[in-house]
Amino acid sequence: MTKTFRMDEAQPRLLDETGQGIIGAPLDRPEGPKKVSGRAAYAADGMPDNAAHGVLVRATIPRGRITGIDTASVAETPGLLGVFHGPRFIRNPAQGMAGEAPVQPGDEVHYHGQPIALVVAESFEAARDAAQRLVVSYDADANVDTDPAKTDALEKGDPETAGDFEAAFSKADVTLDRAYSTPPHAAAAMEPHAALAEWEGETLTLRGAQQMLKTNRLELADAVGIDPENVRILSPYIGGGFGSKLGIGPEAVSAALAARELRRPVRVVMARQTVFDAVLRRTETTQRLRLGADRSGRLLALSHDDRVTNLQDEGFAEPVSQASQFLYGAEGLSFAQTLARVSRTPSGSVRAPGEAVGMLALEQAMDELAEMLGMCPVELRLKNLPEKNPMTGQPFSATRLADCLRDGAERFGWKDRKPVGTRRDGEWYVGMGMASAARSNMLIESAARVRLSAEGAVVETDMTDIGTGTYAILGQIAAEMLGLPVEKVEVRLGDTRFPAAAGSGGSFGASSAGSATFLAAKAIRETLAERMGCEPSDLTLQNGMARGGNREVPLSELIDAELVEEASVEAGDTSESHFSSGFGAHFAEVAVHAYTGEVRVRRMLGVMAMGRILNEKTARSQALGGMIWGVGSALTEEMAHDPRTGHMVTRDLANYHVPAHADVPGDMTVVFLEERDDMANPIQTKGIGELGISGAGAAILNAVRNACGARIYDMPATPDRVIAAMDAAGY
Repeated sequence: MTKTFRMDEAQPRLLDETGQGIIGAPLDRPEGPKKVSGRAAYAADGMPDNAAHGVLVRATIPRGRITGIDTASVAETPGLLGVFHGPRFIRNPAQGMAGEAPVQPGDEVHYHGQPIALVVAESFEAARDAAQRLVVSYDADANVDTDPAKTDALEKGDPETAGDFEAAFSKADVTLDRAYSTPPHAAAAMEPHAALAEWEGETLTLRGAQQMLKTNRLELADAVGIDPENVRILSPYIGGGFGSKLGIGPEAVSAALAARELRRPVRVVMARQTVFDAVLRRTETTQRLRLGADRSGRLLALSHDDRVTNLQDEGFAEPVSQASQFLYGAEGLSFAQTLARVSRTPSGSVRAPGEAVGMLALEQAMDELAEMLGMCPVELRLKNLPEKNPMTGQPFSATRLADCLRDGAERFGWKDRKPVGTRRDGEWYVGMGMASAARSNMLIESAARVRLSAEGAVVETDMTDIGTGTYAILGQIAAEMLGLPVEKVEVRLGDTRFPAAAGSGGSFGASSAGSATFLAAKAIRETLAERMGCEPSDLTLQNGMARGGNREVPLSELIDAELVEEASVEAGDTSESHFSSGFGAHFAEVAVHAYTGEVRVRRMLGVMAMGRILNEKTARSQALGGMIWGVGSALTEEMAHDPRTGHMVTRDLANYHVPAHADVPGDMTVVFLEERDDMANPIQTKGIGELGISGAGAAILNAVRNACGARIYDMPATPDRVIAAMDAAGY
């Protein structure tokens, strides 16, 4: 029986009293040796002997209809098993055998690169060859919108406001009105999207690269037309996701349908170019920031409007102004969004949706306002920190942003920052920049089961690990709560037969699944206390020993065979009464070449307050990863489309430039300030990974301005744009 807990009030800090010293410790990931030795089984690994290979075929027009697929064009391919398309499947075109198994329902093409068919063969090489040679005919739409700047298909949302922005802006002594743009971004996870599907009667087992198994199971069941109880998804190891693997994808659905028809396992692995073409991207944005302040630097007005894109009928819209709505206070606030419909790869969640691109604009605007006021950028931010969420009136559950700003400035040597364009190192301009960091925090319904025996403990949940350290932290929580060495705890993840958790996404996974694990272990502690004859608050479990009620006994003596508890957690009243967010401050030093415009990041510092830290090593890795993503957003990453056809130009990691080792500074530091958020969840934690990216790129771009005078309004800051901005600024 599952014990359900609602987060309705502030929670006691039990993990501060257990005394094991395991929580927060920088422990290694238990699965690390498997990963570095190649023994960790990812979705495409461990292919059964009788499995077939599938390769997706993609559309070559931006919009229109498929008028024909000439399966005879590949009929002579050695080992060809079939071509799935539209409403029918030809097992072997030469034999003329057909069956029902849609892969892409209907005949409509919505974007260039859309998966429209699946070729299956005995070997990957044969399937790839046939997929490339398959002849497809189209009736292309001549009036397609592929250019976001020119489309008339606009949906304007109602502004979200607090106070009277126009009145406040009109009375401001100093005003700023700036436009910014960011290009589309790719998640580009190291592991390509892959799926291996196998049927046993009416039961489907999918080994896939999926982030959120609870919902993925429902999606896959719906796609293939079976009961969710007959679907099992296994995702024990995932090589990165960043939002791209949140939902079920064409590789999983097509593999499942083909496997059912062929009555044998089918594996579909996307090539890197297919990943770029067919997997959700981050939208391009245009943004308008309007800030108004009095001469003392007090913000009177703040408006952040944006325009984003997506495919027709897609429901997602990048929440660009998400952080702008609570980071700073003002008398008048206004936020409006326009959604442009274009025939491009659909847009969706990519790491830190909203803040990652919105704060690139907001924090540059704040830096420019500080310059106009003749104020220190740190002091301007400190002056405008609100005591409560300006839009909702909710008090913050815990915030140490002011401490992050002050601590970071002291550690980074901010007092030594020079005026714009005055610090040189040979042919390089050198400058410093900073930005605030913010990422709203969430608690998502999650469940976990904990088993305790004389041999140790086992944690079971369908929670996933996309490289973030879930195996480590859930083991640490259980070990801390049950008084066991962490080596005595086994963590089992990524199986839909386990209790359903939040999954990895939105920086809510660790807090949500961790809280469920904590609550299940807490229920076991209550049973142990009863057997010890003491109150749970008087029970101490350490190093395999139980103490309480004037007794001390080995933990194993309190367990007959196995104690099992399952618990779930969900948001409650505290999510309405208080606003929870992680906060931080980023500082960067860059060098800009005076003649080429090349930008080199010399050092970065992130000071963050993100609730209880469960594992200092994995948390630091997450924060550093986010900061590196900030380097890419500021300087290199730019997904490009051909506006004439809508096809993607930067379709692999040779042309889409993520930061390489040489782009990342060796001096990269993360500092965590001690914090507990009693209103957030039972373990007082907050999300980590996405806070690291939020604001990091803006700190770099503000450092570019301080170094050489260049303000970059159209990102990324490639050398040509930096040179042009330097010329415009007279440097």
